[in-house]
Amino acid sequence: MHLIKLANLLLISFLLTACLEDLTPESKDLRSMSDEDPSHAENFIATTTLNQSIMLKDELLTHDAVVLYFTMWCPLCDSHMSHIRSHVINHYPNVAFYMVDYVSGNISQSRSSQVANGYKDLTLLVDNLQSLLNTFDATMASVVVIDNHNSILLNEDYKDGSRLINTLNNI
Repeated sequence: MHLIKLANLLLISFLLTACLEDLTPESKDLRSMSDEDPSHAENFIATTTLNQSIMLKDELLTHDAVVLYFTMWCPLCDSHMSHIRSHVINHYPNVAFYMVDYVSGNISQSRSSQVANGYKDLTLLVDNLQSLLNTFDATMASVVVIDNHNSILLNEDYKDGSRLINTLNNI
């Protein structure tokens, strides 16, 4: 009986993490083939957890590229964001990196998740209406790279970060 209760508790804990998507994502382009121009990013405005507005066109005026990573705050996303923070960001000082929270619901909840998970040093975009998620046909663990010509150079599941690094090296 004790084993059944423990199994049920573990199952409920897993379900509550909202991490029900594929935990071994494929390295494939996530953009739909029906998009008018899937290789071009339209300008967008997003709000950070510090209630600041970020406009893509402004970021691309001062950076070589913008990287978006879509997080659900699950263990896999935590691993990816930790890898990005530790092994990628510092090597590309002229690239703007943004984590995108599309599950928390509002700025306050996103900020709480950001701080609780130890990422207050990263800039987090609040995508409570999932407009960025839908624009880039993203899912949990998607990474998007947009260069300063608004070209989408990468839009796929993160995996181990090698494709991200390769893309950034070629900018």
